[in-house]
Amino acid sequence: MDYALLGVAGIITVVTVARFSSRLGIAAPLILVVVGIGASYLPGVPEIHVEPELILAGVLPPLLYSAAIQVPLTDFRRNLRSIFGLSVLLVFVTAIAVGVFLYLLLPDLGLPAAIALGAVVSPTDAVAATSIGKKLGLPPRLVTVLEGESLVNDASALVLLRAATAATAVVGASVSADAIDVGEVGVLFVYSVVMAVALGLVMGVITVFVRSKLRDPVLDTAVSFAVPFLAYIPAEELGASGVLAVVVTGIYTGHNSARFLSPQSRISERVNWRTAQFLLENGVFLLMGAEIRVIVGEVEPGELGIVEAVLLGLATVVLLILLRTLFVWPLLVWLRNSGRRAERINRRLAVGVMRLRNSATSDDRFRRRQQRAERLYQRRETDLAATTSEAFGWRGGVILSWSGMRGVVTLAAAQSLPGETPYREQLILIAFTVAVVTLLLQGATLPALIRLTGIQGSDRDADRRELATLLDEVAATGIQALPEAVAELPEGAVGPRVLERVRRDTLTRSQVAWEQVDRQEDAPLGPHAQYLILRRAVLLAEREALLEARGRGLYSSRILRRAQLMLDAEETRLEMDDTSH
Repeated sequence: MDYALLGVAGIITVVTVARFSSRLGIAAPLILVVVGIGASYLPGVPEIHVEPELILAGVLPPLLYSAAIQVPLTDFRRNLRSIFGLSVLLVFVTAIAVGVFLYLLLPDLGLPAAIALGAVVSPTDAVAATSIGKKLGLPPRLVTVLEGESLVNDASALVLLRAATAATAVVGASVSADAIDVGEVGVLFVYSVVMAVALGLVMGVITVFVRSKLRDPVLDTAVSFAVPFLAYIPAEELGASGVLAVVVTGIYTGHNSARFLSPQSRISERVNWRTAQFLLENGVFLLMGAEIRVIVGEVEPGELGIVEAVLLGLATVVLLILLRTLFVWPLLVWLRNSGRRAERINRRLAVGVMRLRNSATSDDRFRRRQQRAERLYQRRETDLAATTSEAFGWRGGVILSWSGMRGVVTLAAAQSLPGETPYREQLILIAFTVAVVTLLLQGATLPALIRLTGIQGSDRDADRRELATLLDEVAATGIQALPEAVAELPEGAVGPRVLERVRRDTLTRSQVAWEQVDRQEDAPLGPHAQYLILRRAVLLAEREALLEARGRGLYSSRILRRAQLMLDAEETRLEMDDTSH
């Protein structure tokens, strides 16, 4: 009963904090950590200890999956170099540097155990950074890199943690640097990544195929809740990275859902997974704060007591910020040089494409080769234009350097350290200190830093124009399909008024989009805005009439429910149409 009440209290707390955090101008995760810390010391509140396996195997897979299905594959691919550098190279550099730092201060700890803690504190949690960034208008590319980093770096850190803890178990604390086989760690990492990617793709293909055969959105959503674990469990059993398999499955599913899943299934999945992500994402930060009492209580007084462990944690925070800053700026220089090389390659590719176009031949193989070359050139050109228009610059570098907050994965990974690890309780407290301090320090100051640098997000006017252009293209293709659709119907079955109505409805979206582009700030309401106001007023009156009819009992409940669903669908469509512009 106590845990049921705590669960209910947790949900109420999460919702309440999320409701008021926007008014306070503070990201909800920051408030929830503080609330959790305060609640843990209230009289009558039981000690809360969450098994690390519950977080790593029970919460992390659905949390990563819910984030991965929302990541556009095109954006992820375009920023793969940045994401790889931050989520793999920086994780390894951080783990080794922090490990050596702690080993020099605590020789009794042993290098493998020190590197294990380095792996624990190396992955970032971008929840706070991205929530702040989206609210304050960070460039979309920067948000994509932060989200991609947090999706992949958990896998890198956990693979390195597995290798370091294995070395600790074999050789114990009395160990030199030679005891860690770098080649073995490299082989383990490559195997873990390759196997995870393969399993993630296979599971993505299978689950998308199965779900495409389910026409009931309820059944489809129920299956989607099992997908993260279907990817995670086999990968872990085969010694691969379960979290990376989940991420790959999620990205594949998100990319292919528009092609294979029904609109009802996509809407249902989006709503249900957003709810699950909200509760899990914010709930883990509340739990993270609530565990402080147990973590501090397990540290026994001695050579390395509570104060010493906290001081080591603070020193580690300084080192982490320094390492990330020193890594980000060379990375940005390398990306800038890579962009220049890409421009030179594209110019040569353009010359090759022109030669292929000027070659007069009717050979089918040659034409296919020409089409492939043109598609490759077009994709590289659009990729280059996208990355050039959203180049990070020094402002992006500052924000990227300061967005290194740690989260619940750091705490759960620390608690998964073997019981025989030297200074285990102190290491957990160090990890907790790192997570809380980075979250509160960097998370609380990030909004001010964003305003201070003056970094700008996407241009809303340009976005509206791009949307209108896209809708024009889509509508034109749709209208071109009309004659073929009419030909499939019985002759004379379609009248001119029906065709005109279809054409008018098809063109409405793009016309409304251009209306938003051309509308000035102080201009009177356009036709579509007027339509939305009037249509909502009509729907409100219809809803009142429906409730009155239900009260009179003149209609059957099934007919009333059907009418209610029709009104709900219409109102939802109006809301989506309004927010999309």
